[in-house]
Amino acid sequence: MSENPIQSPPPRRPLRRDTPGVRRPLRQRLSSAPFKPSNLTPPQRKALGWAGAILVVLAVAIAVLIAIWDWNWFRGPLERTASARLNRQVTISGDLNAEIWSWQPSATVDGIAIANPAWAGQGKLGTIERLCVRVRLVPLLWGKADIRVLAVERPDFKLLADAKGRRNWDFSDGRDKTPVNLPPIQHFLIEDGRLTYLDARRDVRFEGTINAREQLGSATRGFEVLGRGTINGAPFRAEVAGGPLLNIERNKPYPFNAEIRAGRTLITAKGAVPKPFDMARFYMDATARGPDLAELFPLTGLALPNTPPYSVRGRVVRDQLLWRVDGFGGRVGDSDISGKISVDTAGERLFLRADLTSRSLDFDDLGAVFGGAPKAGPGETASAEQAVTSRKMEARQRLFPDTPLDVTRIRAMDADVTFKALSIRDTPIQLGSAEARVRLDNGLLRAQPVRLDLPRGRVEGFVTLDARKATPRTELDLRLSNSRIETIIPVKFQGGSPVTGPLVGRAKLVGSGASVHAAFASANGTLTLVAADGEIRKALAELMGVNVIKGLGLLNKQDMTPIRCGVANFEARNGVMYAQNIVLDTGPVVVRGKGTVDLGAEQIDLTFRGQDKKFRLVRVLLPLTAKGPIMAPEVGVQPGSAVAQGGAAVALGTLLTPLAAILPFVDAGLAKNAKCAALVAEARADGAPVRSVAAKPLTAKR
Repeated sequence: MSENPIQSPPPRRPLRRDTPGVRRPLRQRLSSAPFKPSNLTPPQRKALGWAGAILVVLAVAIAVLIAIWDWNWFRGPLERTASARLNRQVTISGDLNAEIWSWQPSATVDGIAIANPAWAGQGKLGTIERLCVRVRLVPLLWGKADIRVLAVERPDFKLLADAKGRRNWDFSDGRDKTPVNLPPIQHFLIEDGRLTYLDARRDVRFEGTINAREQLGSATRGFEVLGRGTINGAPFRAEVAGGPLLNIERNKPYPFNAEIRAGRTLITAKGAVPKPFDMARFYMDATARGPDLAELFPLTGLALPNTPPYSVRGRVVRDQLLWRVDGFGGRVGDSDISGKISVDTAGERLFLRADLTSRSLDFDDLGAVFGGAPKAGPGETASAEQAVTSRKMEARQRLFPDTPLDVTRIRAMDADVTFKALSIRDTPIQLGSAEARVRLDNGLLRAQPVRLDLPRGRVEGFVTLDARKATPRTELDLRLSNSRIETIIPVKFQGGSPVTGPLVGRAKLVGSGASVHAAFASANGTLTLVAADGEIRKALAELMGVNVIKGLGLLNKQDMTPIRCGVANFEARNGVMYAQNIVLDTGPVVVRGKGTVDLGAEQIDLTFRGQDKKFRLVRVLLPLTAKGPIMAPEVGVQPGSAVAQGGAAVALGTLLTPLAAILPFVDAGLAKNAKCAALVAEARADGAPVRSVAAKPLTAKR
């Protein structure tokens, strides 16, 4: 079978230029006879001439019209458009001019006025004497504004924020919190601007000037805001400066610096805007120092706690509606502090998040947080006002500060703050470290967990402050666990502790008031301490006075007296703590106590009596009293009040039986403690009924 090779087609013959259907080059078509202008009839030539003449006349007319056009005809449409965009009444009382025959058209508007919203009154938000703008035409055709020149002459703006948080410069009326992001501006000029600012909620008033020129005093200074005002009635001064706003490049950071001085508070900042005129993103290295962090509220809107004098630093970064403080650190009082902070402004209220740490916390610095003050004296850091407060509290022998809490600030923000103190010094009792997480939500503050680590044991629980109503309400529930008496009372005498032994306790209180003192003065609840085992050493007699210890019958022939079980149970009613059960069982002797602790007057009035469980013919015991201020009570023996002996065990039955209910309230394990259980069993053997005290409600009395 033969193969049939595939044969290539014969070559095509080139087509001739004059072949019909072949498209010739344009030059040949125009130069060839068939494409030369046809011979027109006279009517056709006449019509063509009229059309050309009309086009020329129209072009000249448009040019003349533009040259002599009164641009003020556009004032009405421009006012309506601007009013709709700004949601404010905008009026133009001056002339309107434009130059459009250019690759960079420009416009000038005179006499611009922007009205206030209805809630702000009849005044003006701002006026501009003259506004000049020049833009690039080509980007404008594509819907992009590339502003080459923006010149503002004698602007005068009056910014107002009322007590409800409304701002007259918020053109969205609170619906949009997006920061200002202006289009690129190559040359930005401001001449003789004035700015007035009034914030009713933060009590801030400011009046200043704004200028932006090629040079303001130095070659590197072309923009500045200078002014003075008052914060809470105290004078302050503010200054913001930057380089000339000329030849600005969109991707070249624009540097600036700022300084605010209000009394003894000084804030400095040096930063940059990565993309000029995009105020949604910038950063600045800031420092702040002053007498009290709480005084920063008018400037920041953050309800920071009262503190001793501080000096802190950090890099403040703004990213849209989120502010961060990176590398935060410094000192507050005599304590160091560091960590990270952020503030979210997107919600109805500011939201503060912080994770803070102190390597060495001075316990005195916490006094200012609760409305008090650090102890005045050499080596202590305190403001002049805090030193006065400290001396007054010391003179009055006061423990609880009575400085009222500003609940409006608590309601102005939310927060989630974690604080850790790795070590604590200058404490009234030995403390190793501390930790707390504080959450604030719409006026409800809750610190949970709160933990204080002791050398032996810890205190932990929660504290809440409800500031949603006119009168704040405070509740606390704190437990002392796995601790020891010598840890809480670290007194040393003759090389040892006079009282030793395990110690546990619980405090559950509710009170109302705008200060710490007011809350305790109205407190209701319970306070219980239990020592399930321990020793009273002979050294205590020598430390307190032999008559005191002998009066209670706590001395024996040995160097120590054992503690089988000790319980102190108080019930608080309207700020007065009544001793329900105070019992100290040493085996042969039981010490009972009664009396009150007035938290409002901060006075203590307690009496302790020792009784032998068995009758002794020649044993006479005297009552021990503790009276006076809580901070410094006087302890002594009440003369002429010898306790009769005999029959004491019968009365103890009624006294001790509530222990069966008290012990589980403090610690469930206490009910199984052999020595405390033996004390309860002895009481039950006397036939007295067991009463429950744990079921009592712990709500504040209205």
